[in-house]
Amino acid sequence: MEFDFVPAVAPLVVIVAVATVALTSVMQRSTVLMMVLPSMIVFSVIAFFLGMKHGEFRASP
Repeated sequence: MEFDFVPAVAPLVVIVAVATVALTSVMQRSTVLMMVLPSMIVFSVIAFFLGMKHGEFRASP
């Protein structure tokens, strides 16, 4: 099984971007950009890495 980086990461980037734009209507933009956005990026990278490793484990015989 081959791993394609762009098709796998594109939905994550879209989700984080939409969530950031949506939160700026509720919270101050500076708070969202300095506190919420970095934590969303770190969480998405960790969850992506763990999901990728789990998928590799499940795909192996």
